[in-house]
Amino acid sequence: QVQLVESGGGLVQAGGSLRLSCATSGLTFSRLTMGWFRQAPGKEREFVATINKNGGSTYYAEFVKGRFTISRDNAKNTVYLQMNSLKPEDTAVYYCAADLNFPSTGWRRIDYWGQGTQVTVSS
Repeated sequence: QVQLVESGGGLVQAGGSLRLSCATSGLTFSRLTMGWFRQAPGKEREFVATINKNGGSTYYAEFVKGRFTISRDNAKNTVYLQMNSLKPEDTAVYYCAADLNFPSTGWRRIDYWGQGTQVTVSS
């Protein structure tokens, strides 16, 4: 059974930092491109960042470049999203996704998703 479990969300003031984690099971993690997406209320889900299977290549949405960093630990079957300099517009539910086509940013054909973790940034 495939499971992706996000953690690390919460409430933070603007300018603050959070680190999201996504622990996976039931997947051959080291063979899969992983990604993070987010969805704000009333808006469509959008791409945030992706990392290839060995962690050697990453790709980011323009609005997070220089602020967010995606990384992975294949020994722990876990992918991370370090979020710095957070802004109120970063408020959303953040979702981990598995088995992307690097560096695709589309979300509609992804089969494996976590349940999401809420990130709220206050001004």
